Amino acid sequence: MIELYYAEDDAHIAGIVKEYLEQKHIQVTICETLAAVRQALKAHVPTIVLLDWNMPDGHGDGLCRWIRSTWKELPIIFLTVRGDSRDIVSGFRSGADDYVVKPFALEVLYSRIQALLRRTGNVAAQYLSCDGISMDLNRRTVSCQSEEVSLSQAEYQLLLYLMQNKGKTVTRERILEQVWDLNGNYVNNNTLTVTVKRLRDKLHQPPCLKTVRSVGYRMEDTI
Repeated sequence: MIELYYAEDDAHIAGIVKEYLEQKHIQVTICETLAAVRQALKAHVPTIVLLDWNMPDGHGDGLCRWIRSTWKELPIIFLTVRGDSRDIVSGFRSGADDYVVKPFALEVLYSRIQALLRRTGNVAAQYLSCDGISMDLNRRTVSCQSEEVSLSQAEYQLLLYLMQNKGKTVTRERILEQVWDLNGNYVNNNTLTVTVKRLRDKLHQPPCLKTVRSVGYRMEDTI
């Protein structure tokens, strides 16, 4: 299913758009502030972002640039008032893919969403997120609080396995099997302990990477 984050502070408009798009099998999450969009993205990356340009806590161009710093291909459509060409120019400069002028027909909005997704595909599958940690699987990059972090191969594979199993406790034995043994590298428990410590240090001791005593580890959202 298509997942859409919709930044809109007008509850009436947001409700109408949400109802219409969900009839078209698009799951809509309403965010009433730019800060709420940021918070939602830290936990999960949707298929597309629909961004009203004028929000209570600022304008959409800053959020676009912040999104592009980590999720470079995430589709973004912004909404702007009729005749405000400065917003349109600023939107494209900050990284938006398309725009729709308010007031708009719901059918027009839906067609623009569909057209953009036909061009971009579902790029959300290439991103994994937990709290402020993000992985771009296509580029094989890792970001922590929007800053790129350099990881060793073992650290990257460990983080990838934990992120792919977010919310689940994975045993030390299973991690050793999936991260090391499948590649023909036979190591002991101490290697995993050291790798986890180095990973935590590089990610600034993230609270989302939890140790389950005598069992293993778990990644889970805490914010």
